[in-house]
Amino acid sequence: MSVETEKNEKISRAIAEALGRGQKVFNLEESRAIMELAGIPFNKCGLATSAGDAADIADDMGYPVVMKIVSPQVIHKTEVGGVRVNIATGAEVKSTYEDIVKGVLEQVPHAEINGILIEEMVSGTELIVGTTTDPQFGPMIMFGIGGIFVEVYKDVSFRLIPISANDARDMMGEIKGKALLEGIRGLPRADPDKIVEILENVSKLVQSHPEIDEMDINPLLITENGIIAVDARILLGDG
Repeated sequence: MSVETEKNEKISRAIAEALGRGQKVFNLEESRAIMELAGIPFNKCGLATSAGDAADIADDMGYPVVMKIVSPQVIHKTEVGGVRVNIATGAEVKSTYEDIVKGVLEQVPHAEINGILIEEMVSGTELIVGTTTDPQFGPMIMFGIGGIFVEVYKDVSFRLIPISANDARDMMGEIKGKALLEGIRGLPRADPDKIVEILENVSKLVQSHPEIDEMDINPLLITENGIIAVDARILLGDG
């Protein structure tokens, strides 16, 4: 069995197990695991289930860190105070853990808290890669400028899945902010081949697993150390 086949089978099992228990939304940790199997690069992370656990993970990882709520009922984490950045000490990690859990439960009382993801803090130019399922045309892939203002700027390009490397390059050239990929004004320059690889991997993931109804990687960062995903979500349909 090839490595790629083995990874595809792991993804299939995770999806089948989720659907078997009636789960349609993968939390951040679950989404990351699937996308990493599909060849998407992510920053370092660890899941904490207590304040003390969070501090231990952060100490091992190094500061500063980002902390994100992990809950199947919380998709847009920033809107409920579920994301904190630039946490610089163990004591701050512990207090922030308690603050995040308390704040999220105040706004989403029915939320099941699986823990808090402690992440390596990275920065760069924000991109978005996503997929959706059109009722008429089927699965489509999106690429563009990401971050919290993606719905304001709407600087994105679409293609039907599956895509080729040429399709991916055309998508990169269609966005208004394409100059950002070239590292203007001292910003890090994107490796276009790596973006093409990520777009192709996302396309293959959805093509191979039609149960995936929607997914997005936002943001996908252009950093000095390459292209790194820092947030993701997967929504399942009926396949």
